[in-house]
Amino acid sequence: GDARVRGQTGVVSERRGSYPFIDFRLLNNTTLSGEIGTKKKVKRLLSFQRYFHASRLLRGIVPQASLYLLDEDYLGQARHMLSKVGMWDFDIFLFDRLTNGNSLVTLLCHLFNVHGLIHHFQLDMVTLHRFFVMVQEDYHSQNPYHNAVHAADVTQAMHCYLREPKLANFLTPSDIMLGLLAAAAHDVDHPGVNQPFLIKTKHHLASLYQNVSVLENHHWRSTIGMLRESRLLAHLPKEVTQDIEQQLGSLILATDINRQNEFLIRLKSHLDNQDLRLEDAQDRHFMLQIALKCADICNPCRVWDLSKQWSERVCEEFYRQGDLEQKFELEISPLCNQQKDSVPSIQIGFMTYIVEPLFERWAQFTGNTPLSENMLNHLRRNKAKWRSLLHKQHSSSRSNDHSGQVTGSQEQTLNEEETP
Repeated sequence: GDARVRGQTGVVSERRGSYPFIDFRLLNNTTLSGEIGTKKKVKRLLSFQRYFHASRLLRGIVPQASLYLLDEDYLGQARHMLSKVGMWDFDIFLFDRLTNGNSLVTLLCHLFNVHGLIHHFQLDMVTLHRFFVMVQEDYHSQNPYHNAVHAADVTQAMHCYLREPKLANFLTPSDIMLGLLAAAAHDVDHPGVNQPFLIKTKHHLASLYQNVSVLENHHWRSTIGMLRESRLLAHLPKEVTQDIEQQLGSLILATDINRQNEFLIRLKSHLDNQDLRLEDAQDRHFMLQIALKCADICNPCRVWDLSKQWSERVCEEFYRQGDLEQKFELEISPLCNQQKDSVPSIQIGFMTYIVEPLFERWAQFTGNTPLSENMLNHLRRNKAKWRSLLHKQHSSSRSNDHSGQVTGSQEQTLNEEETP
């Protein structure tokens, strides 16, 4: 069977499936490894795997890993944590352990119930749970960062943002469901490498989406495929489901970091002109896009212990990509060279150029609520800690350099540090 589903809208959507990190050699252009089979064979293999996995789920055979094999103490602790799911210091790593690796499924079931979405949309609980399991299972647990725990973390952050009074007063049940679904599925089936890697290795996804928002398009189409296969929304009118699919795409595509300036400029214009009308569905949707963008990169705004774990995880994923590029004699991508790109320097750059501008505008939109102030305070403290760690690294490097010279790469990093 084909690896895609053509829906009523004429949109081609990806079916479920995965291509584990270690198997990129199978899926990349055969010039990298001539002895590997043709793309056609790989496509057939993937199509079968996707069909087999999806059909098992649709027949009700849920993977054992998704069952709640926990004793009452653990369930009690997890339930207690869910009562504080709106708190910004929510520890998603602890919650994932308490739910036996089912943080995303457990969180989504709880939030859909809390927000009254199950009743409002007349959703079948068994079908809903199966769909959430499909989403969780399509994340790659071997990815240090882009895995189901990251999806759960982003979903919890989105829940916090949906409760901000400036937004909450205008949101419809559809807005809330779209926000939570987009957060949960925004990185589904992420391969653990970035778009430039897919393009330069001539991966089939890069060809399919013509090198534009390759991963985000794949996350969206995969989500549509799972929604259709689960038949979660089959009881709703066709025009409603079509609208949900398109809006999900618009939200997930907004997480493409290459579009950061586009969204920031538009947000700044709205805030400066004070012309946001949240009674208008279009303006509400735009702010949902901004909320999802914030949720996706909110790690530097978390408490230090959580923020540091996420920073180390994302850098580990970068370094793995760098190792893979080195193995295939490709140019190592920016931020992916463990010998040159340290965790502190990567994080300081990320905070300065990506996170701070977005969250300062978000705080302006919310009216500097306690949550926004809290996030900005964490961001500033965490950045100061990374600066301190970077300074210690430089001091250590200089003391180990018998000639007393600072290396070219260190000097460049120090100069960048002094740039406001």
